[in-house]
Amino acid sequence: MNLNNKTLLITGGTGSFGKNFINYLLKNHSNLKKIIIFSRDELKQYEIKKTLIKNKFFSKLRFFLGDVRDYQRLLIAFKNVDVVIHAAALKQVDTAEYNPMEFIKTNIIGGQNIIEASNYNKVKKVIALSTDKASSPINLYGATKLCSDKLFTSANHFFGEGSFSVVRYGNVAGSRGSVMPLFMSQHDTGFFNVTDKNMTRFNISLKESIELVMWSIKNCYGGEIVVPKLPSYKIVDLAKSINNKSKINFTGIREGEKIHEEMISLSESLNVLDIGNKYIILPYNRKKLSNYYIKKFNVKKIKKSFSYNSQNNSKFLSIIDLKKIIKKLKSENI
Repeated sequence: MNLNNKTLLITGGTGSFGKNFINYLLKNHSNLKKIIIFSRDELKQYEIKKTLIKNKFFSKLRFFLGDVRDYQRLLIAFKNVDVVIHAAALKQVDTAEYNPMEFIKTNIIGGQNIIEASNYNKVKKVIALSTDKASSPINLYGATKLCSDKLFTSANHFFGEGSFSVVRYGNVAGSRGSVMPLFMSQHDTGFFNVTDKNMTRFNISLKESIELVMWSIKNCYGGEIVVPKLPSYKIVDLAKSINNKSKINFTGIREGEKIHEEMISLSESLNVLDIGNKYIILPYNRKKLSNYYIKKFNVKKIKKSFSYNSQNNSKFLSIIDLKKIIKKLKSENI
């Protein structure tokens, strides 16, 4: 999709992804008609306004207070919108275990509200952001995101093909609440708390996550889940890259936590296309969608018994690689 003179709305637009995505759009897609920042946090919207008030394209920004739980508010916000990027979610694993209904209301019912408001307003393209925790979930957060993924991919059956797609990726380096800023804040404490010595995670930068979403706006057919090929890292190596003199305390797995994350499960691999630097998870019995990718990209076959997880990944970040990432995050004041 060409974004010239289009209106784009970001739910959860004041989060880590939203703020960086807005800056990217203002710099690279100033021909957009409007950019709508939809979120429930008045203070964060005010802070973004202060940061961007001198930007020459500030007049293109619109700030909508609202919650994805509020369907009526979404109906108003989505009027004349061409593209919706759905980034709003409750995300803390341990918090979800204690407050399950709140996560269900935001991540599942909120997702359904996005779909229905988009359909009512004839939004042309909706990209929902997901997480590696949605694959074979063992915690409530992951389960709510899996339900959300299913809602968005299935919505194309009811509301017409081509509108709804999902992007699934791993830990965003430097995002609020992630492990890198946490460990960076513990640099001078003399120790790091690590739950398990074998723990691994996927890694993606904010820039890469934005590029992935932009690729999806341009290329997604509707109904698929887009999974980027990402490097993994060992949590222990991350701690060492920040301060190799600090002691590492192994505290034990927390409730709902995995030792290794997964983005494509063994069962899902039956419907996966390899298009080079990405995997495409297809819904069942969608030959038209499969043919679209086969014609457009150099598709490779997936091996039988394939799964894509952070433990068996072919690429791992070294301590030197992680030091470079940490240095960059520090220069960006993250």
